[in-house]
Amino acid sequence: MTERIVWKSIASASKNRSDNADDKSLITELNEPHALLPFLQLQPATSLTRLYQSPSSCLSIFRLLDAVERQLTMNLLWLDSAISLSTMGAWVVQDKKKVYDDALDMLSRLHILNIHAGKLSLNTSFKTSLRHAITGGGTTGSFGVPAERDEKRPPMGIEGLDGYALERLFSTLWCHRELANIRKPSQGVLYLLQRSGLMSNHHGSLPQITSSGFQFLLHPPHAQLWDLLLQYLHMAEERQMDLVEVLTFFFMLSTMELGKEYLTENLSQTQKAMLDDLRDYGLIWQRRASSRRFSPTRLATTLTSSSPSLPTAVGAASSQQGFIVLETNYRVYAYTDNPLQTAVLNLFVSLKYRFPNLVVGSVTRDSVRRALNNGISAAQIISYLVTHAHPQMRKFNPLIPVTVQDQIRLWELEKDRLKSQEGYLYTAFASQADYEYVLEYAKQLDIVLWENNTKRCFFGSLDGHSNIRTFIERRTSGAAD
Repeated sequence: MTERIVWKSIASASKNRSDNADDKSLITELNEPHALLPFLQLQPATSLTRLYQSPSSCLSIFRLLDAVERQLTMNLLWLDSAISLSTMGAWVVQDKKKVYDDALDMLSRLHILNIHAGKLSLNTSFKTSLRHAITGGGTTGSFGVPAERDEKRPPMGIEGLDGYALERLFSTLWCHRELANIRKPSQGVLYLLQRSGLMSNHHGSLPQITSSGFQFLLHPPHAQLWDLLLQYLHMAEERQMDLVEVLTFFFMLSTMELGKEYLTENLSQTQKAMLDDLRDYGLIWQRRASSRRFSPTRLATTLTSSSPSLPTAVGAASSQQGFIVLETNYRVYAYTDNPLQTAVLNLFVSLKYRFPNLVVGSVTRDSVRRALNNGISAAQIISYLVTHAHPQMRKFNPLIPVTVQDQIRLWELEKDRLKSQEGYLYTAFASQADYEYVLEYAKQLDIVLWENNTKRCFFGSLDGHSNIRTFIERRTSGAAD
């Protein structure tokens, strides 16, 4: 009876969250998986079993599960034998049966849950490791090996780690002249950004943000970080890295304590090789590349937690509360000192003045066309303005002035009026008869894109040029004979 009450409380939790949200939308929110879970589902069972031998990995994955999946896991964790599906199903209220079934399916695809002969049980490796993580058993060093404090060389403080992580995060998320005062990202970071489609590099010029990259900047900081790490995981096998060891190290970092130093001796060769990359991404700090110690930053320790991943309130507060004021005269006031946000605004706003905590500019035809030429759409510009609108603007309906929205869309339509297509221009015909004869043949091939009878010329598509040229040569040689 106690378990049934627990399950009823979880199933009805959505009703107590908000008076304004309907039950269906909250169930969707409850079951929306973390970005890493679909990736784990694609991994073979043998790899996941190896991963589950690490207590820190099991604890981290447990954190990523939703409430019902965690409750299911905890109900099975301390059972020594399997439990029948009918017994477990009796604990679930009928109107939440789908939520329960979805949770079973998710745990099964992650190979956390075994369903055999109508009975449920946890993966043996996962159960043993999670028990050790909760009770403190085991001596595997799964949560890292803390280094003894060195009074001569004390570890960097939390404030210093936050500043270091911010600098590396900005240089990773953005490569632009506007951020010249921030350390230039390494070639590995540039390759990761270009490989993920967030940046493009044409003819050796400075990397430019793509349409996907701009959409990426609309995501919360925690989601941005995992998007980059997922791309890193996809690259791991190409670099002949052990994917299980890479995942294990990420999970180990997420369970470490901020402000402490840890030893590198217990790390595998793959994990030691990752240290260079993780320094560039701002997840760890080392005094030197050859140092036997490292400190995780807040970006690393919050990978699997609900705590904010941004090290300081600079940007975290402005991202959550909004910092942009947009007037009907297209004037933009951005209350921020965040260099990343300033650089993003510069993509579609003509900046005029900069003050310590304020940037002033205007949305102009030229600034919007510059963004459009870089692959950023009008809808993305408007979405960014809405996402980061100042709290004062949220008092208005609509939030963004309609005149500004319509004008941005009109500038996009203006750009789309002209379309380029490769082909050949046929002109200088000897007579009107020759022109009409060749034109008629081109129309039969359906390759005529434009024609001007007055000037005796027409424009044909690229793929039909060989046929037209052969036809003209045959007609010319026939006339000569």
